[in-house]
Amino acid sequence: MQPNSMLMKNRFQLNYIFALFLAFFSSKSVYSQEFKSEYTIIVVIDGPRYTETFGDSTCKYIPNMGKSLVKEGVLYTNFRNNGPTFTISGHTAMTTGVYQSISNAGKKLPDNPSIFQYYIKEKNRDKSDVYVVASKGKLEVLGNTSDKDWWNCYMPITYCGVNGQSTEYAGDLQTTNKVYELLNGKTPHLMLVNLLAVDSYGHANNWDQYLASLQKCDTIVYNLWQYIQGNPKFKDKTTLFITNDHGRHLDGHKDGFVNHGDKCEGCTHISLLAMGPDFKKGVVVTKERELIDISKTIAFLMKFNMPSSKGEVMDELFIGK
Repeated sequence: MQPNSMLMKNRFQLNYIFALFLAFFSSKSVYSQEFKSEYTIIVVIDGPRYTETFGDSTCKYIPNMGKSLVKEGVLYTNFRNNGPTFTISGHTAMTTGVYQSISNAGKKLPDNPSIFQYYIKEKNRDKSDVYVVASKGKLEVLGNTSDKDWWNCYMPITYCGVNGQSTEYAGDLQTTNKVYELLNGKTPHLMLVNLLAVDSYGHANNWDQYLASLQKCDTIVYNLWQYIQGNPKFKDKTTLFITNDHGRHLDGHKDGFVNHGDKCEGCTHISLLAMGPDFKKGVVVTKERELIDISKTIAFLMKFNMPSSKGEVMDELFIGK
C-alpha cells in the first residue's frame, strides 16, 4: 500500500473512532439528563378551529388557556397536523409518531406501535400504568397495532365510550370523571384523554354548542391543571400537553366549520400548549412543529426509546435549551 493510501486509511479509522466516541458520550449525556416529571397527560380537544382558539387574540372562547395557563407553559402558534386531518389519523400521528391514512371508523389498527407500548415494554410496566381515556369509543384502536411484532403485546388499558365499549360514545363529563377516578387511585404514569363535544357539535352544524363546548373544554383543562398543582402527589411532577387532532374548514371553504379532512389551513393549523416542571413558562414558539413530534418528545422526557417515530424532540420546550 502506498504511504498516502495508508495515511488516508488511518485518518478514516481515527475519524470513525472519534465519531463513535462523540455519539456514545452525547447519548449518555442526553439519556442521563434528570427531569422532574413523573406523570404525563395528553389532553386532546377534538376538532376546534385555530380561529376559535389561540388564533383569536381575545381568546374569548378559551379564556383559561389563553390568559392563565399560557403563562404556565409553552404555546405553539404554528402547530400542525401535516397528515390526514381526521380523528383517528390525528390521534395515531401523536401516539405513534407516524402519519397514516387509516379508517376513521375504528375498524383498523395503526400500522406502528404506540408510545404506550414502547413505554410499557422498555420500562417493564404493568398495563395499568398506561391509560387511554376517550369520549370516542373508536379510539380504542390506539391501544394496539397491526405490526406483527407488537400486535396484542404491551397494551395499555383503554376506557373508551360508554363502559369502555368501542362501539359507544360517552359524554365529556363521564370521560372527565374517569380521569379523576384514575388520578385519585393508582395513578397511571402515562395517559391520553380525548374530549369529543367540540367536534361532535361542529359536525351537527350547531355553532352555538360548538363554541359552548369549546368553553367547557377550556374549563376542564384549567380545572385539571389546578388539581395537579394542588395535589402534592402531582405538583411539580406532572407534564400536561393540551392539543387537537385536527381543525376544521375555514368559512367559505367547502361547508365551513361543519367538516374537516383536507389539507386546507383550517384543517391543518391546530395548537399545542405544554406545561410541566421541566418546561419553560410564558413562552410562545412560532417555529413549526407537528403532531408526530409529541410522542418523540414524551419518549425523551420519560426516558425510553421510540425508534419507529418520525417525529422530532421539541427541545425548545425544555428549561436550559
